[in-house]
Amino acid sequence: MLPWKRVLRPLAALLLTAAAVTAPATTAQASGASSSGWNDYSCKPSATHPRPVVLVHGTLGNSVDNWLGLAPYLKVRGYCVFSLDYGQLEGIPFFHGLGPVEKSAGQLKDFVDRVLAATGAAETDIVGHSQGGMMPRYYVKFLGGAAKVNALVGIAPSNHGTTLSGFTHLLPYFPGAADLLAKNTPALADQVAGSAFLTKLNTGGDTVPGVRYTVIATRYDQVVTPWRSQYLSGPDVRNVLLQDLCPLDLSEHVAVGLLDRVAFHEVANALDPGRARPTTCASAFE
Repeated sequence: MLPWKRVLRPLAALLLTAAAVTAPATTAQASGASSSGWNDYSCKPSATHPRPVVLVHGTLGNSVDNWLGLAPYLKVRGYCVFSLDYGQLEGIPFFHGLGPVEKSAGQLKDFVDRVLAATGAAETDIVGHSQGGMMPRYYVKFLGGAAKVNALVGIAPSNHGTTLSGFTHLLPYFPGAADLLAKNTPALADQVAGSAFLTKLNTGGDTVPGVRYTVIATRYDQVVTPWRSQYLSGPDVRNVLLQDLCPLDLSEHVAVGLLDRVAFHEVANALDPGRARPTTCASAFE
């Protein structure tokens, strides 16, 4: 018999997320600009860092808040850094990454073209958190992105979907719940392990030739679960568990993208492997 008292609350939270975002919101729309200096379309990549970096936020994120830690970290190290908003739902400001993932990949395609045109670069590097680490794979695989992306770095990416600590397995017990997710928040439905979208994305292999892939995961991830499902298989793939680099790192799903400087150090290594330095707990203080 199912322990209903233990499972109803997390499942209700999942469904309420889908329902609540359909109500009018009053939060101010995040702009793509930032006082920290990224999204500067006059920035020209240097010989040291010849490719602009495009940051792709996660579900319920936006182009500013998701990157208040990592964008300045990369900017001060000499990168041209850009971030976009994608997956917007009508009437829902600020909280993005909720629309169909295929449509969001098209928005990324247009944004990358804009960045390349402005910077004069031939390729970009992409760093994404959560859905933002998975969604670019669709762009790379189906929308011509392989010719324009040198490296894809996923921080806690939903590459093979999530069970949300097992609670998505309970959706069949609640008639209409899956339909509610698909209707109100398509991106959530797309990221449930075993979804039609993920089946299409991963059929034929996880990777595309010519792109370097890095996955940075934390064993304490409570959103994209099991955490090993984040890993990719294929050539030119490096899967990294943060706790193998720093056993003291306790970051969970949100913190690893927002403020974990051990993870940020490993992102920098992935972007510039020729100048990579070992990532340790001390990297948090660099």
